Amino acid sequence: MQITLYMKTLNIHPFKEWKERKKSFCRVAEEGNLPYIIEKEYPLEDFLRGALEADNRCAYCYETRLRAAAEKGKEAGFDAFSTTLLVSPYQNHSLLTTLGQEIGEEMGIPFVYRDFREGFQWAQEEAVRRELYRQKYCGCVMSERDRYRKVKKNGMAEHR
Repeated sequence: MQITLYMKTLNIHPFKEWKERKKSFCRVAEEGNLPYIIEKEYPLEDFLRGALEADNRCAYCYETRLRAAAEKGKEAGFDAFSTTLLVSPYQNHSLLTTLGQEIGEEMGIPFVYRDFREGFQWAQEEAVRRELYRQKYCGCVMSERDRYRKVKKNGMAEHR
């Protein structure tokens, strides 16, 4: 099985975060001798507009990223597509699976689900060992805000 890595970073904020993630992505791909594709654009405004209009910003982000991966996979003639989000215990696997399968059926390219969460701790340790950049939040500006703000029961924000 040949794996090609694909990076579309429509949600990453700020730009410095995007650059750090991109640098680590390229390093891992090159050290593993894996082919990769990176979208050069940084469509922050498009993402923010869509996320702010959506009922659920995470669902919007998942769908947009999965759709991009499916389109790229179909265009390149790949057998299937998946997402690295499946390694995170913080992501909604049920929603990712449902969206991935729906998009795959719509576009005629299968979505592959694997529960990689058991490898999360190992991946974190490996990133430290290899001195790779480790993200501190999901990626979007709202996620960054939520990472550093704790909401109390009375609805008031407590800043860290």
